Amino acid sequence: MMKQFSYRHTKEAQIMDHMEESDLFSFAEFKEGEAEKAGYSNYSYWNSTVQAFLKNRGAVVLLVLLFLLLLFTFVQPYLPGQYDPNQIINDSSGMQYRNVPPGDEFLLGTNSIGQDLWARIWAGTRTSLLIGLSVALAEALIGITIGVIWGYVRKADVMLTELYNIIDNIPNTIILILISYILKPGVKTLVFAMCLTGWIQMARFIRNQILMIRDRDYNVASRCLGTPVSRIIRKNLLPYLVSVIMLRMALTIPAAIGNEVFITYIGLGLPVNIPSLGNLINEGRALITSAALRYQLVYPTIILSFVTIAFYIIGNAFSDAADPKNHV
Repeated sequence: MMKQFSYRHTKEAQIMDHMEESDLFSFAEFKEGEAEKAGYSNYSYWNSTVQAFLKNRGAVVLLVLLFLLLLFTFVQPYLPGQYDPNQIINDSSGMQYRNVPPGDEFLLGTNSIGQDLWARIWAGTRTSLLIGLSVALAEALIGITIGVIWGYVRKADVMLTELYNIIDNIPNTIILILISYILKPGVKTLVFAMCLTGWIQMARFIRNQILMIRDRDYNVASRCLGTPVSRIIRKNLLPYLVSVIMLRMALTIPAAIGNEVFITYIGLGLPVNIPSLGNLINEGRALITSAALRYQLVYPTIILSFVTIAFYIIGNAFSDAADPKNHV
């Protein structure tokens, strides 16, 4: 048996020695399309995020309604037949249209000095949304910048931790009241007062997230390869935090509007010549005991409630959609 195997092996070796190399091997051709297909993935983070968000129909409906609301607040002053929100309207005899209930002439009625409530509500919504968006963007910009430095740069941890302990122990309400009392009432004053300490919570949150992912394998590998710190932050760290950043920004907007309502409620908010939801609710609050005049409180409260609930639900839905764990 062994002799037969040896004979066959020798015979095959002799045959292969007499064959040309071209007969023994056939080289595979390079096909660029096939090579790209083998390593190609059509995954896109933002496309997957949008697709996941669109599956939440409730959030999509609220987003569309919120967009239409925001659009209408800017279009409304240019529509025909609109009154100036601060205009006191008089009849032909010179008498003010005071507390006129909703009807054909005044869609949402008038207030106690004859101003069109329809115009004031949309102007107030525009002002409150401007405050909320400004505060959210400012807090995000300051909070993310300091939070990333706080979490990634070890030498800055002690100093920023002490700064956080000092600011966090001061009640935010006291700072809002103090700044609103010292400075001239206005939109810039409210935005400054809310941003003065509001960024610290965002910074603390980002710092904690950075600490959890700073020393993961892919970040250590990037540092070993000499990748610049700025690129590690932009490419490795911040994309991981998109979902939580968007959620906190979405929640900051209704919180800022609520603070504006509170400051106006205690008499330190915007002056009456700058319509806002806080001003309108504060004016309507005094008329709550009169059933015929409660519409002056109900309408701005409905707008405020819708904006607050919409941002909360949309923020949570987008946060879930932006989480890569929910992508296919």
